[in-house]
Amino acid sequence: MIRQRIRSVRSIAKITRAQELIATSRVSKARDRAAAGEPYAREIARAVSTLLSHRPNADHALLNLRPDTARVAVLLITGDRGFCGGYNNNVLRQGEALAALLRQQGKEPLFYLTGRKGIEWYRFRGRPVVREWVQISAAPSYGAAAEIGGELVGAYDTPTRAGGVGEVHIVFTEFVSMLTQRTTVRRILPIEVEEEAVPPGERSPRAPFAFEPSVDAVLDVLLHRYVNALIWHMLLTSAAAEQAARRTAMMAATENARQIIGELTRQANEARQAEITTELTEIVGGAAALSDPRRR
Repeated sequence: MIRQRIRSVRSIAKITRAQELIATSRVSKARDRAAAGEPYAREIARAVSTLLSHRPNADHALLNLRPDTARVAVLLITGDRGFCGGYNNNVLRQGEALAALLRQQGKEPLFYLTGRKGIEWYRFRGRPVVREWVQISAAPSYGAAAEIGGELVGAYDTPTRAGGVGEVHIVFTEFVSMLTQRTTVRRILPIEVEEEAVPPGERSPRAPFAFEPSVDAVLDVLLHRYVNALIWHMLLTSAAAEQAARRTAMMAATENARQIIGELTRQANEARQAEITTELTEIVGGAAALSDPRRR
């Protein structure tokens, strides 16, 4: 029985070790994709900041605070696969905390989900979801981010009394390091553009520009692309964080399997030693009984 358990645990250890190696190879690629996409998001944010510096009182739907925020969109970015420790649970738990806070403020959260694990969690509990996206967590594309961004911007452009929302929040996991992933909540609509400080020696963002066809037309295009770039960066860093969490979880599972194998091996050796001791005792007792003159 014990040796059968040892064989089973060894099979599990082989699987978790293979998953660990796969996650290790994928996390570097996902991290490189996130790092490669970061300059694009940074530069488009700088472009928007530069444009707003020429139009400080710009009036745009994506920049203006809505007077009615009774309905709020919440996008949860989860994974399509498991074996990644508390990665998905942390996002879902943070989403629940955000929903509770919004309800305390008199706002109704409307959930948008990416990732099969988050969708299954909401379906099991019978909770309504506005829109779902699957099969994008492993290798997010800009097209998928643009589709999600278009859906959220469309909901934000619609008045709340007509089924729209007054705010858009995103819950995602930020990749910090191979051992650290941080669950983050960020409001993306209405847009709050953070102006970067100009390093010494670089040209000020207020340098003269000529906008064609007009400042308002360029601003409209840039703001939509800015939202898409934010979502794309969140998807990329979440993908890297998922692979890192999976690597850590599988490494811990492999180590636990090895400890269990060692413990079961010790128990098997003790049981075998007890059997041998019993057999030797029986042999010695039988030999002593045969050599006893009285028994003769």
